[in-house]
Amino acid sequence: MPSSGAGGGLLKDTLCLDPVLRAAAVLQDRRPGVAAGRALAALKVQVHLCFTSPKVRARETAELACEALGVEAIDHAALFAGFDVADALALLGAAGPDQRVLVVGHEPDFSQVVYDLTGGRVDFKKGGIAAVRLDGTRGELIVLLRPRELERISARAS
Repeated sequence: MPSSGAGGGLLKDTLCLDPVLRAAAVLQDRRPGVAAGRALAALKVQVHLCFTSPKVRARETAELACEALGVEAIDHAALFAGFDVADALALLGAAGPDQRVLVVGHEPDFSQVVYDLTGGRVDFKKGGIAAVRLDGTRGELIVLLRPRELERISARAS
């Protein structure tokens, strides 16, 4: 995925995937969804598409984050439960080349997807984001942002 931005977002659990920069986040309640969306916007992470779990809380979180990003959340049944690396790669492939995709789902699915792509274990804090640069099916963990860091980025941008 061709990108110069630092971060992406997966939300209440969000996984932001794009051909060069992928990200994942685990978000809960309104504040983290708003902070994540604003922080991603402040970091100039352009999101083209957002797919979300159809579960109510995940959908609400996605909608809050998407508000700051100027995209709409689209329900994706595979995110309901058991989302894995094959699902992530298929979703990216379906989105098309050069598309940055924000994916909102659930833990522990996203931690496992990041591990399967990068070989790195991540401890997602609720409301955190991990960015992963992908080359084909291999990835490199670029950044892991905690909720308080996202809130600070969001507050500075306001």
